[in-house]
Amino acid sequence: MIGRKVSGIVKKKIIALLEREYGLPKREGLDDPLEELVLTLLSQNTNDRNRDRAWEAIRQAFPNWGRVVNAGTAHLAKVIRPGGLARVKAQRIIAILKDIKRKYGKYDLGFLRRMSRDEARSILLSFTGVGPKTAACVLLFSCGKPAFPVDTHIHRVASRLGLILPRTTREKAHEILEEIVPEDKYYSFHLNMIQHGRIVCKAQRPRCRECVLLPHCPYGKKPLKV
Repeated sequence: MIGRKVSGIVKKKIIALLEREYGLPKREGLDDPLEELVLTLLSQNTNDRNRDRAWEAIRQAFPNWGRVVNAGTAHLAKVIRPGGLARVKAQRIIAILKDIKRKYGKYDLGFLRRMSRDEARSILLSFTGVGPKTAACVLLFSCGKPAFPVDTHIHRVASRLGLILPRTTREKAHEILEEIVPEDKYYSFHLNMIQHGRIVCKAQRPRCRECVLLPHCPYGKKPLKV
């Protein structure tokens, strides 16, 4: 597997170069795991601005999660419309809230912090609509547990760097990157890889000549030889 063939020295250099370029990201995230879960669900297939607009709309419209459930899918969809895919997201959010209340007696996931990472991840993945990335976001940002979320940008950059094979699924990429990236670098590497993917290593017309990772990037060196 390519990810395992990249030397430890190169991995450390990639992490260090990204930190030199973008800095050490400030720790952020919501203290409440359930709030972080809903926020992450709202972020699916949209940008941060629209996600935040949808999240703020929920906060303004509903005083608690019980009111969200009672409002129903159609009403919630109208509220979170700025975030896109409103109907699908509303259905998922309400279904998850009902599931949490049914299983645990109240709308609360704070107990996840007291569990091991794998136990907490298993519970999150049991909810309909929650995949590896969403679960990892809740674990990393709200529960303070070592998890590495992989979004579109990270998947693309990691593939170009040879950290994962080109056809590696995003689900498998979570496992590989959690294994090869040091746990104490999950947070900075996650956010810096996203930043790098947005600014430099774009899906179309990547700015390879300006890339600080070029010496370690098989993909970036190819066009420069043409």
